[in-house]
Amino acid sequence: MIRPLQPTDVAACGALLDRLPDWFGIPASNADYIESLHRLPGFVAVDEGRVSGFLAIEQHFPPAAEITVMAVDPDHHREGIGRALVATAEDWCRSHGVTFLHVKTRGPSTYDEDYEQTRRFYTGVGFTPLYESLTEWGPANASLILVKVVD
Repeated sequence: MIRPLQPTDVAACGALLDRLPDWFGIPASNADYIESLHRLPGFVAVDEGRVSGFLAIEQHFPPAAEITVMAVDPDHHREGIGRALVATAEDWCRSHGVTFLHVKTRGPSTYDEDYEQTRRFYTGVGFTPLYESLTEWGPANASLILVKVVD
């Protein structure tokens, strides 16, 4: 079940990030993600009363929004939770007049197998790579920006 993120979900979302050190291994970034859950719209996937995934959205301009953070419990990867969260984010975008949804992830210039899976996930749900930056997060951590038209 996917539902809107509630303040009482934030601790469970933080615990979920802790279970994904290959993707969320920078404590300062994790703290920023968790802080953002108090102010950004978001959604959680709940399985048997437990948060099994979450996503947050930031609307930067009226026609454009970003998935700022998304995580799925590693015990539930490849079960459709990520797809359901992205579909819910797309519905939110439609209801808020957003045309472009984008997401950033680690780029292929700084290859990592875990992030290769992440890139495959995002392209599999319809995102298109727009550009890669070696300056946004630094040359040791390329940033790939992917975009999707929400219609």
